[in-house]
Amino acid sequence: MRPQLVISATLALDVALFAVNLAVALEGGSRAVLSQAVYALSDVFAGAMVAWGFLASQRPPDHEHPFGYGKERFFWSFSAGLLAFTFAGVFVLISGLQQVLNPRVVQSIPEGLIVVGATLLLSILGILVVLRELRRDSASIADFLGSTHQGLKTIFYQDVISVAGSAVVFGGLLFQFYTPSGEIDGLTAVVVAILMVGTGIVLAAESRDLLVGKAISPQQARAVLSLVERDPRVRKVRGLQSMMLGPDDVLLALRVNFLDNMDTDEIESSIDHLSLTLREAFPQVRHLLIEPES
Repeated sequence: MRPQLVISATLALDVALFAVNLAVALEGGSRAVLSQAVYALSDVFAGAMVAWGFLASQRPPDHEHPFGYGKERFFWSFSAGLLAFTFAGVFVLISGLQQVLNPRVVQSIPEGLIVVGATLLLSILGILVVLRELRRDSASIADFLGSTHQGLKTIFYQDVISVAGSAVVFGGLLFQFYTPSGEIDGLTAVVVAILMVGTGIVLAAESRDLLVGKAISPQQARAVLSLVERDPRVRKVRGLQSMMLGPDDVLLALRVNFLDNMDTDEIESSIDHLSLTLREAFPQVRHLLIEPES
């Protein structure tokens, strides 16, 4: 995928959505439309964090970070999920509860319906951008959601929850259009807030696993073991340790038991061959250590 394209498109859409939703919310006093404006603003901050994480991760390794800065993407995705979504969701929740307890008449409902409808369509457009990139890479949505591309998944979840939230707000405004009720406006904002907080918690939890040193998947580990033990000079792989250093950056350490009759030169040659084979089969393995064991 092309993360720069996805992030840039999302940021541009979110800035526009924030401006129009905020204008209508201030004019009509709808907390539900305000929740959409706050959500769009949180998307802007989250997108900016993801973009910064992508840029920061491109720095080359140095003395203090010999394995590079790939985990910057995990950290900023964690921050985006926890800060942008959760804090913004709490703000919307408080605003919605205030409307429920002290309801005020909502004005400019037709304008709100138009803006929220546009938000819904543009959020669907954002999802289509991600799906187009997946088709371009011949990848499935299941593979994408199971991957470690936390930044792009954050963007994708933003759009999915935006679609759900926009549908809820649209329904709430439509209900108020025929049956004026300030409480419904507040309850609609509360539902959107719950969606936002839930999304933030899920994204933060996923990123946390990667930050503390998540290994490659069991399927990938079995594939590595199968490839190494297929070599006729290998008797057994005694140990396999791995860590995700970035979405496309894996640290892999193997303890390999070679045949007993091999001398030092033959073992070194075998290690070189295995290293080349593994890197060709698994390009994401950028840091590889093979330790011979008797």
